[in-house]
Amino acid sequence: MRIPFIALAFLAAAPAFAQTGRPAPTGQLGARTQSPDQMAGRLSQLSPEEEMRALVAAADAHPLGSAENPVRVGGPEGERAYLGRLRCTDGAQPQVGARREAGVGAFGSVVAGYQLNCGGRVGTIVFDMYHEEHVETRAPAGFTLRP
Repeated sequence: MRIPFIALAFLAAAPAFAQTGRPAPTGQLGARTQSPDQMAGRLSQLSPEEEMRALVAAADAHPLGSAENPVRVGGPEGERAYLGRLRCTDGAQPQVGARREAGVGAFGSVVAGYQLNCGGRVGTIVFDMYHEEHVETRAPAGFTLRP
């Protein structure tokens, strides 16, 4: 019976122990580290649409379907629809492997990759599914898109 009581006492005293021991930092607490003008200067001066156009232009310098230029689709349904339209160069539908996370893409969101097999030729296509308004009409190199 003593052990639960002792544990409860330590639990109740923990906040008091945490507050003692070292003094609160001085100097920085409440002090302004940057002026509002400096903070505003770090923000993008572009509208969201202009910023997206700039990101797309920068991504287009890389192969479509790479981590640097992921295929932009709207959600998991968009990924499946795009993969359903994708064809190998011989017109056959590629074998699609499991979906795997592929880090952060060119547009700042988490991207996913699918391993594709076209008659022994294996490659990965990376998707960014956070572009509900976009419908990709291009195919990555080595593939075609069915209408």
